[in-house]
Amino acid sequence: MLSLAAFLMTLLGGLVADRVKKRRHLVLGAAAGVMLGVVAFDLLPESLAGSPPDVHGVPLPMLAFAAAFLGIHIVERAMGMHTAHEGDYAAHHHARTGVGLTAGSALVVHSLLDGAAIGAAFQTDASLAVAVAIGVIAHDFTDGFNTYTVTSLYGNARRRALTLLTLDALAPVAGATLTSLIAIPHVVLSAYLGLFSGFLLYLATSDILPEAHTSSRRPLPTLAATVSGTLFMWVVIGLSD
Repeated sequence: MLSLAAFLMTLLGGLVADRVKKRRHLVLGAAAGVMLGVVAFDLLPESLAGSPPDVHGVPLPMLAFAAAFLGIHIVERAMGMHTAHEGDYAAHHHARTGVGLTAGSALVVHSLLDGAAIGAAFQTDASLAVAVAIGVIAHDFTDGFNTYTVTSLYGNARRRALTLLTLDALAPVAGATLTSLIAIPHVVLSAYLGLFSGFLLYLATSDILPEAHTSSRRPLPTLAATVSGTLFMWVVIGLSD
């Protein structure tokens, strides 16, 4: 059911991508806050529970966290997935449809990891799975939003954008199903939660928040939405413990 909610939220994000105009910055700001709350209040503490092994004096989950953050940054820089915003330039035409398809496909892989995180969390604790799912569901709205937007941004037809959006929506269901069928050792699970934390935090800081503030000339409402999203996750995680 939780992965199905992620499926529906991803679709919803994509379908409203071309309809949300003036208030898009509030949605993106709140989603970034939720992602920060999941990482800080739940994923990282859970990954460090049970005394995971150290590697050269650093807990394994924290090494995985840093590796995921830096790895995604390096990949995005190498692939040129973060170009300047359209509003920064005069009117022009994108002919690099492959860039949009590559970026959209990368978001589909990320959604697969989202679903896997839900399945992996269920192997630890049901309340953890609910908290992770809330973060995933909140993030998947922006994931679907961005998948549709970035695919169409580089000149791809609407049919291609909708195809990638559909794959992006199905990916969490597939990831949760596969992970729930496979028993994961605690050491591997803690490292995975660290990796997922790095991935979520990178998306929040590198993708979601910059886009939220670029979309609006009034930063205070966006900042309030981000803080509200973080506080919301604090309340949710506190109630689930």
